[in-house]
Amino acid sequence: MRELANSSIDAGSFSPALAAGALDSCLAYFDRPDSNGQSDAGLKCRLAAALLHQNRRDEAVLLLRDELNKWQGTSIRDRIQKNINLLTLEGKPVPELDVSHGVGKRKPLPLSAHRGHPVLLFLWAHWCPDCKAEVKIINKLMAAYGPRGLVVVAPTQHYGYVAGGQDASPAVETRYIERVFAKEYAGLGSVEAPLSEANLSKFGVSTTPTMVLVDGQGIVRTYNPGAMSYEALAAKIEPLLAANKPAMPKR
Repeated sequence: MRELANSSIDAGSFSPALAAGALDSCLAYFDRPDSNGQSDAGLKCRLAAALLHQNRRDEAVLLLRDELNKWQGTSIRDRIQKNINLLTLEGKPVPELDVSHGVGKRKPLPLSAHRGHPVLLFLWAHWCPDCKAEVKIINKLMAAYGPRGLVVVAPTQHYGYVAGGQDASPAVETRYIERVFAKEYAGLGSVEAPLSEANLSKFGVSTTPTMVLVDGQGIVRTYNPGAMSYEALAAKIEPLLAANKPAMPKR
């Protein structure tokens, strides 16, 4: 294992408890009886968890990044990326989105077009019941904070199948996602919904939904794999909106 001579990773708003919990979840996945052929990834995840518990975060990240390249094109790769993001993404500039394609009524814009506004990224999947349940919460947030400047963007991707697990071409699945979005996500209104596997890969979305909150300067302030309550999200959004208020002129 390579050692780092000194700390090189910005602490940002890193949450040790959340990151350790995600690594423990990763271990549980690799410890399943049917996880044959994935023992090496499980071992590296276990070592990263041990390093993190010893406050050796840089070494844990280095270990996970080395492992990431071995699992390109697999779901394991996204699990590893998720754990890297939990250790490093908060406090860093948000990765730009691929906005070449989208679903819904609005053409998606680059995240840089929303500078000056906090942005809530709601990364979802067409097959995900927890994503559908989160719509009411996001709708309530939009009603409360949209007039104050909050922007919601809802990236999703193709998975290669439609209802019932039936295999589908990208064109067929796109039409299916459009129908799901119009029916199940109508409460989001006309939010931008980029459609790209690259976006969910960058954010390590092996858990849906994944919630990412970005401040008005484009810095990630919250990275949360899994659903969040209204209260938890509101508590994160309020300070970002307060920080965006223009200073009162001096008298």
